[in-house]
Amino acid sequence: MTRLTFRTVLPAAAAVALGLQLSACSSLIAGSPDATYDLTAPSDLPRGGARRGVLVVAEPVAVAVIDGQRIVVKPNGGQVTYLPKSQWSDRLPKLLQARMIESYENAAWLRSVGRPGDRLAVDYQLVTEVRAFQIDAAASEAVVELTAKITNDKTGKIVAGEVFQARQPLAGAVDGPSATQALDQALKRVLTGLVTWTGQRV
Repeated sequence: MTRLTFRTVLPAAAAVALGLQLSACSSLIAGSPDATYDLTAPSDLPRGGARRGVLVVAEPVAVAVIDGQRIVVKPNGGQVTYLPKSQWSDRLPKLLQARMIESYENAAWLRSVGRPGDRLAVDYQLVTEVRAFQIDAAASEAVVELTAKITNDKTGKIVAGEVFQARQPLAGAVDGPSATQALDQALKRVLTGLVTWTGQRV
């Protein structure tokens, strides 16, 4: 029968402790948090006249590739990758919904704007789909494209539909700060067009 003495146990315990410390350090390095970026709503929108209509903004529909927090980069037409160590502050559709509502509020075209379930006496509903929200690495530019439909909440009929797109050149390399700034600028142009278009139809 083999006996363990203090001489053999103590060095072994020290080795285990040292291994755990090294493992913890390497985990911290490997698991360093991603840089988190936000999107902003345009504030210099054309102001509306008399406020009219109550609009509910549904969360945009998006395919799985962009329905998350990761920032999409397309090296070519068919390939999809993600920007390393970078993420949005929330799921992209939810973040876009919040910035759309903020944009309508900044323009003051409508009597009220909100989300489904806000207990508003709704006149119109805005339904959108995100077709593109990515960096085109080959062209070195950000691409934002979405479709929008306004429906009459009382009749269910589509009042109007439109496609909005904007492209913004990157100011630098394809990295977190440059990519997110370009996407933010492209989004502001899309939201400016969306809010103006909506205000002319409700």
